Amino acid sequence: MERIPLELILWVMALILLGTAQPAVHHEIKHFTFCPLANMGFSWCPGCGLGRSVTHLLHGNIMESIRFHWLGIPAVLMISYRIIVLSRYQLKK
Repeated sequence: MERIPLELILWVMALILLGTAQPAVHHEIKHFTFCPLANMGFSWCPGCGLGRSVTHLLHGNIMESIRFHWLGIPAVLMISYRIIVLSRYQLKK
């Protein structure tokens, strides 16, 4: 029996966790972050808000998603595509 690729598991879990997370209501809410720039005190980071953007998108809040980060929609599309490719590859084995 073949093992499921770790990458496939991680992408699926990422979407599940972001989809079940409670969407943030405001940009200024203080929250824990792994972002090194935010932790150093910078107020802007090119990736900050991407996770919240994806969460809003998965909850159907398209305008809020775009407000948090404009790359949220392309990120979900690319991750979904990668999940499909990995799944197809795994099924063909």
